[in-house]
Amino acid sequence: MTHSRADDRSTVTGKRRIAFAVRADAGTLPAVATLLRSLVLTNPAVCEDVVVLHPGQPGFDEAGFDSLRRLHPRLITRRADTRDEVFRLAEYDTVIALDPAMVVLGDLGELLRLRHGVAAVPQVWCDESGAERRSVLPDGLLVVQRADVPDVPGTLPDDVLVPVDARYDFLTRRLHDDLPVPLQVAVLHFSHPSDAPGYGPAAAARARFELDDEEFRAAYRALPGGKHPELVAHLAPPLLETRPSLDLARTVADVYRQQGRYDEAVAVLAPVLDDRADAPRCHETLGLCLMALSRYAEAETHLLLAAASPDTAPRAFAQLARLAWLCGREADAHAYARQGLTADPTDAGCHAWYVRTREEPDAEPDAAPAAEQLAHVALFAEGNENAGDKVLPEAVRQCFGTDTGPRRWYAQHAHLLVDEEALERLNARRGVVVGGGGLFLPDTSPNSNSHWQWNMPDALLDRLTAPLAVFAVGYNVFDGQQYRRTRFAGSLRRLVERSAFFGLRNHGSIDRVRELLPAELRDRVRHQPCPTTVADLLVPPAERVPRSDTVLVNCAYDRAGLRFGHDYGHFLAEMAGALRELGGRAEVRYAAHMPADEKFVHDLRREHGLSLPVDRLYALSNDAIRDLYRRARLVIGMRGHAGMIPFGCGTPILSLVSHPKLAYFLSDIDRPEWGLSVHDRGLGPRLAERAAAVLDDHDAAVADVLAAQETLWKTTRTNITELHGIFGISDSSSGT
Repeated sequence: MTHSRADDRSTVTGKRRIAFAVRADAGTLPAVATLLRSLVLTNPAVCEDVVVLHPGQPGFDEAGFDSLRRLHPRLITRRADTRDEVFRLAEYDTVIALDPAMVVLGDLGELLRLRHGVAAVPQVWCDESGAERRSVLPDGLLVVQRADVPDVPGTLPDDVLVPVDARYDFLTRRLHDDLPVPLQVAVLHFSHPSDAPGYGPAAAARARFELDDEEFRAAYRALPGGKHPELVAHLAPPLLETRPSLDLARTVADVYRQQGRYDEAVAVLAPVLDDRADAPRCHETLGLCLMALSRYAEAETHLLLAAASPDTAPRAFAQLARLAWLCGREADAHAYARQGLTADPTDAGCHAWYVRTREEPDAEPDAAPAAEQLAHVALFAEGNENAGDKVLPEAVRQCFGTDTGPRRWYAQHAHLLVDEEALERLNARRGVVVGGGGLFLPDTSPNSNSHWQWNMPDALLDRLTAPLAVFAVGYNVFDGQQYRRTRFAGSLRRLVERSAFFGLRNHGSIDRVRELLPAELRDRVRHQPCPTTVADLLVPPAERVPRSDTVLVNCAYDRAGLRFGHDYGHFLAEMAGALRELGGRAEVRYAAHMPADEKFVHDLRREHGLSLPVDRLYALSNDAIRDLYRRARLVIGMRGHAGMIPFGCGTPILSLVSHPKLAYFLSDIDRPEWGLSVHDRGLGPRLAERAAAVLDDHDAAVADVLAAQETLWKTTRTNITELHGIFGISDSSSGT
């Protein structure tokens, strides 16, 4: 079974790399095991690397760590002569150093959120004269920020040391005479042997974590609240073998589904579910996994069983509507959505599908003959969906002429299954344009036909006879996101072989895709910028609108854990400081590309008392979106198209980098200084400074944007000329 692999682009996004570290030898491995169990059971939603430093003693080989690997999925071993190696772990930004004599009793979130210096608990002791002293113990807890310790320190100077509360390194010597362990203690540090007399409550606290493997897994399974998917996927499957249950099978299958391991989820759930009709949530999970594997008939059966329960009916009917729509059965999709609304009239998913699939009177002009049309495969956003995905398809079509409507274009949503009838319609066109946008992404609408967003089976792709152009598509995998590279690489190879033109929207995507291709195909991958970045050169506005004294801000929240890690609170605080400062120079407004983006406004007001007016771009027309961005003096955006669209309209931008694609674009235009990582320790002051520089010399900033557009425009014009030849388009037929 090929497991998913995580895409690591932390050097591009600036995402913090965090590890726990502990030094061990052969004699302390059992204590390290107890420490690991305590860490997992008290922080069940935390899963960072655990680096075990060891001296490499004779007879002490990697097999000795097998017992530890059973406890944690991200265990790494490293040779080290001393504990000072925690300062040399250069592949990490933050290292939390623990000791085998410790057990974790509480939440470590505060330590994970620390950003400066070397944090430790200064311990109090008395010297020979009886005077009270404070120092950091050589085996005490440390939270090391690598940026602040370029060299291994012999001591910790005051300007580096960050004191933290004693509860994070609480010495058992304070608990003599069997004193109870205070409830607030997060890390208990045994300064005496754990079985020493007079420390009974401390010993009992440690004994809670001295469990065998099955007891440990069962204890983790029984914990309330959220759990980290990697920990669940590591600990629950062995428990499923010894203590099988339908509920546990669904838990494992749900985690596999989150990780894109749909076949494994089906293998876990299908045998235990069998023909039981009294497990609607299990049928729902199984139906979703089967749909992701493109086993649509089986998926529909299980989702119908889930829909029979009032508790799961609305969700199940929404998924049934999506399934029917994917298969081209719009009437069935509409009927399923209507049934879901009958079950729950407030269900947003069913309402969206009901609106999307209802019959509308055809008010469009008659289409040209199929042989004169281009087919366009893209994510066509509707309703309150992403504003960028509304503007983008039109921009792609503008590269081929001024007529961007259905007379010249046949639209095929990328998520729709390409079957025999759909293939026939595509082959009837003069060409097929796929793009643009981040279509190389496994999880928005997963399918096993291609393992990216175009739901095109390999066998039908081989029979596509119309010229095929992949145009301005992006490799959109998040930093840390898991996906099955092998299946995607096979589909990608076929796609490149079949394409007459294969252009990706940034050189970062080009590099990532070339890594997955055989050498003989790599040179066929070329650069085609997103056409939104040259919008005003493609279709110059009738008149230049006057600038308003406005700064627009945008944030994104899909896959928030991958975007922010442990740093969301830091990001929010830094943004609050920067926006308060900017508010004295311009009106700061929030540009929401979709409803979920508005979380930033709510969080900012709740946590920092700062309110922003909201412009809901998802409710605007394409012209109105571009007009809003043209009027702004500056756009500070996290979504890719919250940077590319205003840039294409001649407006200065600053990018909040939480995804590699933003850094890739800025690298292409040789303006990396326009990007700031959401993890940047000094994000607030840096953002305020760079925004002020734009506002202070706005004419120069606009001129810089226009100059940066030129290279993208030159590349786009060259590619358009080639594509016109591929598709047999003359200037007269294109309307240019």
